[in-house]
Amino acid sequence: MAKRAEITGIAHYVPDQVLSNFDLEKMVDTSDEWIRTRTGISERRILKEGATSDMAAKAVQALLANRGIGAEEIDVIIVATVTPDMFFPATACLVQDKVGAKHAWGFDLSAACSGLLFALVTGAQFIESGAYRKVVVVGADKMSSIVDYKDRNTCILFGDAAGAILLEPTDDMSVGMIDRVLHCDGSGRDALYMAGGGSLNPPTAETVAQGMHYLFQDGKAVFKVAVVGMADVSREIMDRNGLKGSDVDWLVPHQANLRIISACAERMDLDMSKVMVNIDRYGNTTAATIPLCLSEWWQQGKLKKGQTVVLSAFGAGFTWGSILLKWSLANPVAH
Repeated sequence: MAKRAEITGIAHYVPDQVLSNFDLEKMVDTSDEWIRTRTGISERRILKEGATSDMAAKAVQALLANRGIGAEEIDVIIVATVTPDMFFPATACLVQDKVGAKHAWGFDLSAACSGLLFALVTGAQFIESGAYRKVVVVGADKMSSIVDYKDRNTCILFGDAAGAILLEPTDDMSVGMIDRVLHCDGSGRDALYMAGGGSLNPPTAETVAQGMHYLFQDGKAVFKVAVVGMADVSREIMDRNGLKGSDVDWLVPHQANLRIISACAERMDLDMSKVMVNIDRYGNTTAATIPLCLSEWWQQGKLKKGQTVVLSAFGAGFTWGSILLKWSLANPVAH
């Protein structure tokens, strides 16, 4: 019998330390008003001690508690990140050890801000094939570790966070992950990247001195393609499945820029009241933005069983995509 992957658990973790726009005013030549009007961001979270795997492990532990299962039941862990603890071992291996998932194997996936979508689709294949029954997909990034806090164009945008999703099989073909559209285009590589640290530019005193280990973004170039790419792919998945704006309960967009999010909603004929937005509080947490939204809305009882949800993202690579799913996780019991 055919199987479909459905989301049966979700959780997130954000660090305690807040970096506000007013804090950034003291660090670089910018202002709270400038940041808010151009990006929609008011503050972001910063992980002072620890690494990406620490945030990911906390999100997974919260996920397991929410689902009421033990770590030994996890079959696969996929970590979407551009800020792995180190090149190897994979951050997924570190998370596996930290949470005690002794029967799980795992790997990292790099697709920048589209990483969570790519990882969800990958995880769904393991479920749909019948090979595994419990796949944990994590989106986690410590963006503060690769941001230059002297560069006002990028340091205002990013924050640190992690989100975790549990995928399990269902025989009910009306729920779970219904459709996906994914793309990549390497010709966009010069608009958003980190030049240093890899085999092209191995770390040396010179690469460090030149700031090659910080992310670089051509904001205008990225905005121009992201605003079209995210909107088009979201519309495409609706059209492929015969959906109108009124059929969609929630758009969960990657939280890169409020103007990009608004353009995406407009293209889908969606009112902003149907769009999950938390960029004001967390900034762009790269692979963590979508699960962070889903987890918050679910915890607050706003994301309900049976609702139709569209996930949409655009990231470095370029990478972009959209997922259509029918939410099947009941609201958490109020305490």
